[in-house]
Amino acid sequence: MSLKNRSHIILSRLGNWTLGHPIVVLSIIILLSISALQYAAGHLSINTDTAELISPEAPFQKNRRNYEQAFSQDLHTLLLVVESDTPELTKSATKRLLRLLSANKDHFNSAYIPNDNEFFRQNGLLYLDTDELQSISNDLSLAQPFIGRIAQEPNLTGFFSIFEDALTSTDKTQVVPIDLTSLIDKVTLALHKSVNGENAMLSWESMIAEKKTNSGNGFIVVTPKFDFSQIRPAESAIESIRKAVAEIQDPSLPAVKVWVTGEVGLEDDELSGMSAGTFTASVFSVALVLLILLVAYRSVLLTVATLITLALGMVFCGAFAAFSVKELNLISVAFAVSNIGLGVEYAIHFCLRYRDNLTHHIHKELALRSTLMSTSPSLLLCAGTTSIGLYAFIPTDYKGVSELGLLAGTSLFICLLITLIALPALLRILPAPAKFLAAEDQNGLTKLSEKLAILPLHYAKPIAIATFVIAVISIVLALNVKTDFNPINLRDPNTESVIAFKNLMKDKETTPMTLTVLVKDENSVKALEQKLSTLPSVDKTISLFDFQPTDQDDKLTLIEEMGLMLGAQTQSFPALKTDADPVPGINRLIKAIDTILPAKTDAHERTALTGFKKELQDILIELDTRQETSRRMFIEKIQTTLLGTLPYVMNELSESFNAREITLADLPSDIRDKWLSKNGSYRIQIFPKKDLNDLTSLEEFITEVQSVAPETTDLPIMYWESMKEVIAAFQQAIVIALITIALLLFAIRRNIVDTALVMTPLILAGLFTMASAVIADIPINYANIIALPLLLGLGVDNGIHMVEKLHHSLSEEQNIYQSSTARAMFYGALTTASSFAGLAFSTHQGIASMGMVITMGIFWIMTCTFVILPALSKLVLKDRMNNRGIMEK
Repeated sequence: MSLKNRSHIILSRLGNWTLGHPIVVLSIIILLSISALQYAAGHLSINTDTAELISPEAPFQKNRRNYEQAFSQDLHTLLLVVESDTPELTKSATKRLLRLLSANKDHFNSAYIPNDNEFFRQNGLLYLDTDELQSISNDLSLAQPFIGRIAQEPNLTGFFSIFEDALTSTDKTQVVPIDLTSLIDKVTLALHKSVNGENAMLSWESMIAEKKTNSGNGFIVVTPKFDFSQIRPAESAIESIRKAVAEIQDPSLPAVKVWVTGEVGLEDDELSGMSAGTFTASVFSVALVLLILLVAYRSVLLTVATLITLALGMVFCGAFAAFSVKELNLISVAFAVSNIGLGVEYAIHFCLRYRDNLTHHIHKELALRSTLMSTSPSLLLCAGTTSIGLYAFIPTDYKGVSELGLLAGTSLFICLLITLIALPALLRILPAPAKFLAAEDQNGLTKLSEKLAILPLHYAKPIAIATFVIAVISIVLALNVKTDFNPINLRDPNTESVIAFKNLMKDKETTPMTLTVLVKDENSVKALEQKLSTLPSVDKTISLFDFQPTDQDDKLTLIEEMGLMLGAQTQSFPALKTDADPVPGINRLIKAIDTILPAKTDAHERTALTGFKKELQDILIELDTRQETSRRMFIEKIQTTLLGTLPYVMNELSESFNAREITLADLPSDIRDKWLSKNGSYRIQIFPKKDLNDLTSLEEFITEVQSVAPETTDLPIMYWESMKEVIAAFQQAIVIALITIALLLFAIRRNIVDTALVMTPLILAGLFTMASAVIADIPINYANIIALPLLLGLGVDNGIHMVEKLHHSLSEEQNIYQSSTARAMFYGALTTASSFAGLAFSTHQGIASMGMVITMGIFWIMTCTFVILPALSKLVLKDRMNNRGIMEK
C-alpha cells in the first residue's frame, strides 16, 4: 500500500470518528485545553534580557558571566540621575533623596552615591590634575577678599556693598572673584527670576572655582526589591522613588529633576511601553481580523468557529512552550504571532472550502467530510515544508532564534491538528449557514476578480521582464541593508530612562558604553593600562591603582596654602543673617551705577549695568509696597537667591582642606570592592574617545581593545558580538531552510520546475522586503528580524497552493482568484498583515519596526504569489499545458 493511500485511509477514519462523535471530541479537547492552560500559566515566563538571546557557550557570554560573578554588586540596579539649577542644590537634593531611599527597607536593598563619601569629601582635591588644582588655588586667591567681606557681613547689605566698591574701584579683581560684567549678568538673571515669582539660586561653587571638574549631576545607584508576581517587578520600587522625589522638593527653591534609568529602569519602561502599546495595537488588530473574517466568510458562525479554533491552538502551543523551553525571550515570543498568522490561514482554507462545498452538497456532514479529505493533504504538505524551514533555525548559536524555530515549527502541527479535529467537530454541531445551501449569484467582487485574474496571464512577458529588473535593483539595495542591535534604539525614545541613558552617553565621564577587562595581578594591570592608553580609540582607563593620587606632595602643599590663605573664613563660615533693611545699600549701589554708566563705552557693560539697575529698582518697588510679614519673606527669598549656596560651598571647601597622603591601603572597602573582586580579579574600565552610536566607531573601539585584551566585556561587546551572532545565525538558518525546503518539494512533487516555481515567490518576497526596508530606512534589529521565519512560512504555503492551482487553471478564461484556495490565501495573508499592521504605530521602536517589516513582507508575498507567480507559470508551463491539450484531443 502506498503512502498516499495509507494517509487517505487514516484521514478518512479520523474524519468519520470526529464527525460521528463531535460532542465527545469537543469535550476531550476542552478538558485537555483547560489542563494545558493551567500548565502554561504555571510554568511559562518571559525573559526580556537581550543578553540571554545568545547561546551561553559563546566566548563573549563566558566573559560576561565571569565579570558579573566577580563584580555582582551593581547588577540589576536602578541609576538615578539628579539635576537642578546649581551644583550645590543638586548635591543637597541627592543626599536627601539617598537618606529617604536608604530608610525605605520595604522597597530597597541598598542605595549609595558613587564617589561621594567621607573619603572623597576629604581627599577629593588630590584626584584633580596639578594644573586644575593650581587653577582653583588662583581662583580662591582672587575670591579671598570677597569671601572675607561676606563673612564679616553675611547679608544683602554686605553683598551689595561689594558691588558698590567694585564699580568704583580701579582694580576690580581685588573685590570680586570673577569678571565683574559676567558676575553682574548672573546676578541680574537670578534677581529677575526671583522678583518675578520664579525660584533661582546663584552657584558660588561655579563662580569661585569655575574650572573645577564636575558633571553637574548627582547619581544614586539603587538596588530595588522585585515583586516577580507583577508584570513590572520593579514598579513598586520605582513608585517609591517618585514619592521620595516629591518629598525632597522645596517650594522656595528651584525644582529638582530626578531621572530613573539604569538596567532596571530601562527594562521597566520597556515592559510598561510594550504592554500599553501592544494592548492598543492588539485591540485594533483583533477588530480588523474580525472584520476581514466576516467579509471572507459572510458568516458570523464560521468567524466564531475560526476564533475558537485559533484560541484552542494557542493554548496547546503555550503548553508546549512551557514544556520545551519554559522561558520565552524577546525573539521566541514571536512564535505566538506566527501561530496566529498560519493558524488562521489553515482555518480559513478549511472554512472557505466548506462554504463552497455547501453549495454542491445537500447534507452538511457530506460537505464537511469532503472538505476534510480535500484540504488535509495540501495543508499537511504546507505544514511539513514550513516546519522544516523553521526547524533549520534550531542548530544556530542564537538561542532566541533557535527556540523560535522549535516552537514555531512544532506549533504548526499543533494548529493544523486542532484545525483538522476541533474545527470539523465544532462545525458539525453548529447549524450550517442557510444562505450557502444554494449557489450564489456573481457579485461585483467576483466580476472584479475575473478581470484582475486575466492580467498576469495576458501580460506574462512584460511582468517577467519587470520582475527581473526590480529584482536586480533590489539586490543592490539589499546589500546596503543596515543593522542596529543596540537594545536602547529598540525602546521608545521618549521614555524617561532612554532619554537619561542617551544624555549620559553624550558625556565621556558618564557614558555607560565603556569596556571592562579583568586582570589577575598588579603588574599585569599596569602593563595593560599602558598598552590600552596608546590605542587611538581609547580616551582613558581606570583601575584600582588610579585611586592612589599622583604628585601628592605638590598637591598637599597647594591645598595647605589654600587653607592658610582663606584662614578662619573657611573653618567657621558664619550663617546668613536676614537683613532688616537692605534699602539703603541698594540705593547706594544704584547711585554708583548711575555715576559710572555714562563713562562706559562697551555695549555689553552698558547693557549689563542697565539690566542690573532695573532689577534693583524692582526690588525697591516690592519692598516699598509689601506689608511687614510679606516684606521680610521677600528679603529672605532674595538673600537665599544670591547667597544661599555660599555657606554650603565654604563648608565643603573647608572639609577638602583636610586632605592627607593616600595609599591603596587607605581606600575604603566600598571603593576597593568595585575594582578588586574577592577572588583577586582587578577590573580595568576603558573609556571610548568617539561616539559609539556610530557603528564604525564601535567596531574600531572594540577591535582595537580586543587586539590587546581579547577577554574584554561590557555593553559595547554585548551589542557588537550579539549583532554578529544574529547575522551569522540567520544566514546559516536561511540557507539551510531554503535548501531543505527545495529538496523536500522536489522529493514530493518529483518535478524541478514545480519546485522552482514554489520557491520563486519566497525568494523574491524576501529580496523585495529587504530592499523596502532600505528605502524606508528601517535597520534590521532584534525585533523585526523575526519577520524572516514568518515570511518563510507564508511564502512556502502560498507557493504550494498557487502552483497546484495553476496546473489546472492557466487559461485566461478561468478565474484563478475565485477558487476557495486563492481566497483563503488572500484572506489568510490579510488577517496576518492586519495583526501586525497595528504594531507599526507602537511607541516601542522595536515593535513598530517589526510591524512595518512584516506588513511590507506580506504585501510582497501576495504580489509575488498572485501576480508574478501566475505570469512565470504561464511562460514555463504553457508548453506542457499545450501538450496535455493535444493529447486530450
